[in-house]
Amino acid sequence: MKKKKIKLCLAEILSVIGALTIFGVPLYFLLINSFKSKKEARQLSISWPESFHILENYYGAFSNQNYLIIRAFFNSIILAFFSVVGLLLVCAMAGYVIQRRKDKPVRIVNAGIMAGLMIPPSILPTIWVMQSLGIYKTIFGMILVEIALGIPFTTMLFRSYIGSIPREIEEAARIDGCGRFKIFVMVIAPLLKPIAATVTILDSITIFNDFNNPLYFLPGTKNATIQLTLYNFMGKFASSFNLLFADIVLITIPMLILFIFFNQKIVDGMAAGSVKG
Repeated sequence: MKKKKIKLCLAEILSVIGALTIFGVPLYFLLINSFKSKKEARQLSISWPESFHILENYYGAFSNQNYLIIRAFFNSIILAFFSVVGLLLVCAMAGYVIQRRKDKPVRIVNAGIMAGLMIPPSILPTIWVMQSLGIYKTIFGMILVEIALGIPFTTMLFRSYIGSIPREIEEAARIDGCGRFKIFVMVIAPLLKPIAATVTILDSITIFNDFNNPLYFLPGTKNATIQLTLYNFMGKFASSFNLLFADIVLITIPMLILFIFFNQKIVDGMAAGSVKG
């Protein structure tokens, strides 16, 4: 027993050291350089600053390009919110149908959805389709793109979780006269809260931090998302590393706080869905 306790303690200590090394050091590097002057920050060191320029640096990053970061935060929040709502509605129903039905059409649909996990998106054909529909460079078009890209992984999570729900509950509801849609809405949907919380957090972080897709499908300063402010910032202040690091800290804080407070829900939802396939 003592050997096991010692091994567990060593494993915990090594885990803490590893976490601090992987996550703590980069975060410290960002913070400490965002406090420095332009000259000191260009040295890219982890040394303590000779003089602090906190308000100056963060105000400079915040007010860049006529307070672009405020508009970018608003665009990213709208994009993440409606994309996650769409994914919850579509993927919960798709996961339910795929899990409960085993006929050939559903197997073909399932194979197509799972193929989306391996096949990368085609940029130019997608832009052509969006231009044809008149939704290129629009938030609505970007929401549809994010939903389409998130469907495979999110559907897989819902399908796995629904597999852990006993069929007897649905059979009892069917005996009471409930149809399929009513069974899903009244019986299954309330049981999906743990995995819905997991999906909400994971997809929100992914979409909020997305850089490539808004760069291709939502170009322009007016439509800038929070990650594109960093791209625009690099073009204007390529040598001002102090302002660059301050901007990175500002765009990192919201999702970091969300992950810290709700990481247990992610673990609970993933664990619950792994009980039964």
